[in-house]
Parts: sequence; structure tokens; C-alpha cells
Amino acid sequence: MIQHGLDRLISDKALQDQVKGQIGYLCHSASITSDIIHGAIKLKEIFGDRFIRLFGPQHGFVTDVQDNMVETTHYTHPYFKMQVFSLYSETRIPTDEMLDGLDTIIVDLQDVGTRVYTYIHTMTHLMEACSKKDIKVIILDRPNPAGGVLIEGNLLEKGFESFVGRHPIPQRHGLTMGEVARLAATYFGSDCELQVIGMEGWKRDMYWSETGLPWVLPSPNLPTSDGCLVFCGSVLYEGTNISEGRGTTRALEMIGHPDIKSFEFADTLNQRIKAWDLEGFTIRPCVFMPTFQKHANTPCGGMQVHVTNPRTFLSWRFGQLLCHALYKELGDKFKWNDQPYEYQNDRLAIDFINGTDKIRKWVEESGDLQTLETLELAGRETYLDQRSNILLYS
Repeated sequence: MIQHGLDRLISDKALQDQVKGQIGYLCHSASITSDIIHGAIKLKEIFGDRFIRLFGPQHGFVTDVQDNMVETTHYTHPYFKMQVFSLYSETRIPTDEMLDGLDTIIVDLQDVGTRVYTYIHTMTHLMEACSKKDIKVIILDRPNPAGGVLIEGNLLEKGFESFVGRHPIPQRHGLTMGEVARLAATYFGSDCELQVIGMEGWKRDMYWSETGLPWVLPSPNLPTSDGCLVFCGSVLYEGTNISEGRGTTRALEMIGHPDIKSFEFADTLNQRIKAWDLEGFTIRPCVFMPTFQKHANTPCGGMQVHVTNPRTFLSWRFGQLLCHALYKELGDKFKWNDQPYEYQNDRLAIDFINGTDKIRKWVEESGDLQTLETLELAGRETYLDQRSNILLYS
């Protein structure tokens, strides 16, 4: 079993001595020790009355809120007897009131390794706000369940910034939370007094099942660590009328639509998967019925994506090529989501998810692999150079 940042802080008195003054803690339900005790309980034991405030990201401090743009409120926690401020409320940027009286904020969030997952953006907003207030930020690092080797997807383009993409990084970035913090502080203006308490024993090529750590869902629709491997590709469907399985027990692993004939479509898709030379996964034709969200209470034909080898499964590439296949298969029954998305309403949701409009146009027009590869690799060398300077793990 590896030792993550929270475990190290709990066990190392020298690290505890580096935590100065009055303390806040940005966390959620997955902020647990390796023996499944919530970090807030341990920090209260260690720091006592110096530990004065809690913060929650999207989905809330207790990770109970399902949807995008469903905000959580500020409240006093009945057990911890301290204020909980929501950083997914009327604001996503910490206010002066939230930061008042703090000397240190400890960030302890389980990320999933994909740019559109909002926790990295909550963290960088916090870093920037703390820089103005001379508040130290300590990141308790945790494993990236999508691994730290494979990098996929295009860089976010200027003009497509949002709360699901603040900086020019790929969709599957191959970094831990602590490394994203170092990258943002070094290159993207999120500089502050920053300390990363890194992991011991974690290697870049590790996947969750190899860490020995318990999995607690970091948001309501990622009940398994396998879902994090599929998420990089399946999250695209938030930008469409295709169900990504929300409202089922295996959200973001199932993809479908009421007008898809699952077995027939799987035969066609498997031929394309072979032509695209994709591997490391199997699609299982199935019919599922979401209990809420898109196509609620309506049977959807489609597939569940089963990962057989996480080291070779290119989730983003599969997701984009599948999107083109669904676009062609469904014709005018395929729709882009034209509703406001993460507080943006001036363009389509898919363009914020992709961080560009070029890939949507690729789906609508060519759909060929070579063009997708060209779009994916644009600017990649710059990112790799930046990334190489901030990595913490071999």
C-alpha cells in the first residue's frame, strides 16, 4: 500500500510543525485515510482549536449533489461544529469572508485525472485567492486513478476557458493534484506560498487497483475506479443528447440512446475499433434505463465499456471516435447540448468540454483518425516541456 499525503501528515510530526496558524481544510467524502477515517476527524485530533474551517468543492463537502450547476449552501457542520463554505455556490472563487483569519489551507481532494473534472480548477482558484491574502496552501497529494503516464486529448485553446477548463493542458493530463498545483503556480499565474506533501511508494504507471487504497467515490457518478478510466472519453457525452449512464449504477461506463439497437451497433462499432487499432477494452452491448437525467425511464440501447488493460486503453480517442459513429448512426436524432453548461451560455457545451470547437467540427465533417491525431497533438510538446519540470514521481 502506498502512503498518500494525508497519511504522511498524520504520521509525521515534522510535517505537522510546518502547518502554521489557523487552518482551513478543502475536502470531500473521499478525503480519507488509508484505514477509511475522514481527514477532518484526524486534523481535529492533531491541530485542535487551530483547525477552524471547512471548504467543499463541487458536489459538496459530503459529496451528495448529483448535477452540474446545482450549488451547495454554506452551513455549520453539526458534528465538527465549524463553518463549511461551499466553493460551488454563488461563487467558485473564495471570498474575503471565507478566508478571514486563516493562515493555512490544506487541500485534500481525490481527483480523476481529466481536465473537465472541476477539482483542479477549484484548487487553482483557491491558490490565487490565498496568494492575495498571504495564506499558505498545502496540497495533500493522492494517486491519479487514470494513471500518470498516458496523456490524451488536445490542449485547451484560448477563448474556451471555463470552470471545466482554465489552463492549456490536455484532457487526460497525467498529473496528480499536487503536480497540477505546481504546474499552475509555475506557468499559469496561480503562484502562492505552496507546499505539496507528496506520496510515498506511488509510481507514475500505477493504477488504482495496484495502490492497495480503498476507493470512495469522489463524486456521485463515479462509484468505481474503473469509471475514472472511461470518464475521459465518456464525459464528452455531457455535451450531447447521448446518455452517459447517469441515473444508473454504472454512470460514465454506459453510453447509449433510445434509438440505438445495441447488438447491431456493437457489430458495426467493433469493426471500426479494429480499424482504429484500439485495444485494452471491450464493449458489451446492453440496454439500460436511466432513472433520472437524459432519457429518464426510457430504455437506451448502447454499451458498457469494460477496461481490460488500463495501460493501453485510450479512453479519449475511443470517446471521440464513438461520438462520430453515433453522429452518423443517429442522423438528425443526434443533438448537441445547447443548454448553459458550467455557467457558460455563449457556445455549445461540447466546445467547453473539448476546449475547442475544432473537434466538434471534426465529428460533423471528416471523422478520420489522422485529422483527429493532428488536432490532439497540437501544442503537445510545450505541455510536455512544462510538465517535465514539475513532476514529483518517477
